[in-house]
Amino acid sequence: MATVADRVFNFSAGPAVLPVTVLERAREELLGLPGVGMSVLEISHRSKPFDEILDRTLAALNQLLGVGDDHEVVLLQGGASLQFAMVPMNLLPGQPGAAKWPSLPDVGQSPLVCDASSDFLSRPVDIARYGLLYACAQKNAGIAGVTTVVIRKDLLERSGEHLPAMLDYRTFVSKGSRPNTPPVFAIYILGLVCDWLLNDVGGLEEVARRNAAKAALLYEAIDASGGFYQGHAEPACRSEMNVTFRLPTPELEQAFLAEALAQGLSDLKGHRSVGGIRASVYNAMPVEGVQSLRDFMNDFRNAKG
Repeated sequence: MATVADRVFNFSAGPAVLPVTVLERAREELLGLPGVGMSVLEISHRSKPFDEILDRTLAALNQLLGVGDDHEVVLLQGGASLQFAMVPMNLLPGQPGAAKWPSLPDVGQSPLVCDASSDFLSRPVDIARYGLLYACAQKNAGIAGVTTVVIRKDLLERSGEHLPAMLDYRTFVSKGSRPNTPPVFAIYILGLVCDWLLNDVGGLEEVARRNAAKAALLYEAIDASGGFYQGHAEPACRSEMNVTFRLPTPELEQAFLAEALAQGLSDLKGHRSVGGIRASVYNAMPVEGVQSLRDFMNDFRNAKG
């Protein structure tokens, strides 16, 4: 049986690293939920045990995000990609036009919509500023299969009357996130991650402090490399979740990836459309993993630079 000592540091952008305590609890309960006598993989989505899992998960999300009475939290399937269609279908019936901003804009009376997938639950957010916020779970909040949507209640009135039921946010609100069989195990893991954030970490302010410190270790290594490591993002736009950079040649990048993997630093290959190196240092990435990557970066530069 695998142990914690067998684990590598997983820098994948998603599905991504999970807290060890979440994995251990899921392993302990996989054969049978306490007091239930069957696995979470087997329970009915209409059963009392799943009622408790769903209620606990939604309550934890509301608490972590500071959701007020003006918003609803629902859990959907289809990933963030489905939201690319659902958002305009529900909020913009017959209204064309789009724009991009490099930072959070002042939108006046227009509802602000946010894809928060990469930094969901990584820091406090002012939910009241958003008309709709969505995030898939597999980057920072669990495993693939469930998407969290937080929507301002008045925006539900914008949905057209002829939308397919499964593309209508009102369906998920009225059916309590269960218009059909939901991704039970993904919701269960999301709930465990929320428990970890609340009870082990101490909330989003503390996890934000940890995340800033982790990212700083890598950006300091990039900035001190004399141009050997070249960051993709401008300093003011750097992500604390995904640290991206390039090396002087593609050959050096391939050597970097191979030698990193040999040292237990996995899944550092950049996005297929960008290339280079990408280190995803989500909530569950321990600081020891980031320190190991920082040390490897310095050693590799000294050897190859």
